[in-house]
Order: sequence, then structure tokens, then C-alpha cells
Amino acid sequence: MKKENFEKIEKHSCPVRTTLDMIGGKWSFSIIYALLYGTKRFKELERSIEGINTRMLVKELKSLEEWGIVNRQAYATVPPTVEYSLTEKGLELQPILTEIQNWGVKYVK
Repeated sequence: MKKENFEKIEKHSCPVRTTLDMIGGKWSFSIIYALLYGTKRFKELERSIEGINTRMLVKELKSLEEWGIVNRQAYATVPPTVEYSLTEKGLELQPILTEIQNWGVKYVK
């Protein structure tokens, strides 16, 4: 791609850039992947993602929720119960994640 064409894309709203803003967080793919298998409570989600700390999980979940990818359901129980699931938009990422995984298997050794 020519440099001037690239600069034009950057000046306007680029769907690829916006998508990467949505799901490009360090832990976003891991969270989405974990939720592809169903609704999880916060601690279940935290335990299922090796290496993530509580602060980062909260931050990434909040971002994914703001983008409409993750749904947060809080229940008025003692102690409070919070469950996370993928929205319809989030579920549509499954084939994309599968292709990224396939590419990684092919080229990352």
C-alpha cells in the first residue's frame, strides 16, 4: 500500500483500527475465548485465564462491556454475584478467533 493511501485511511475512520481498539487489549482474546464456552462468574473467569491479575481482568471486562462485546449481569445476593457472557456481537468473533488461532498454529513455532 502506498504511503499516501495509508495516511488517508488513518485520517478517516478505519474499520480495522476500530476493531483492534475493541478487541486489541492484551487479555481481550483470552477473555472472549473463555466466554465462548458459556457464562462465567468473575472468579471462574479469573481462574480460567492463566497470568491475568484481578485489576487487569476488571479493566478488560469493563472495556469489552463498553464496546458491547461482553454482557455483565449482577445479582443482588450476599455476597454479590456477577456473571459475564458474550453478547451476540461477541459471539460473532468466534470464526475470527478460530482463523487467528489457525494462522498462529501455522506460522508461530
